[in-house]
Amino acid sequence: MDAPQVTGIILHRASCVLEVSFASGECFRLPAEYLRTHSPSAEVQGHGPDQRTLVWGRKYIRILAVEPVGNYAVLLRFDDGHASGIFSWQVLHELARHQERNWKAYLDALDKAGRSREPAGMRKPSA
Repeated sequence: MDAPQVTGIILHRASCVLEVSFASGECFRLPAEYLRTHSPSAEVQGHGPDQRTLVWGRKYIRILAVEPVGNYAVLLRFDDGHASGIFSWQVLHELARHQERNWKAYLDALDKAGRSREPAGMRKPSA
């Protein structure tokens, strides 16, 4: 299978969404929070399968810049200082295609860890 090719990237600053279009005709809208919490960086992914870090408290994160890395990737700079994940076209495509599944797994992991999407880590009391 050929590697996916990005044909367009638009950063929607107001909605904190990165819109990515592929040569296949697919177009995805990826929230900044999703991209930050699923960054391909070693800081998030670790150096092995059991070393992934659960990033929490990033509900209002913003992407400050989208910088090209050759013809194969972009570096996203987030307003929390994170700027070490290089998002290759393959990584962006995989994150986009599996966004629903990945997001559910992330929310489940937050719940299990007693963490929150809110920056202060505060959770609303149960009714």
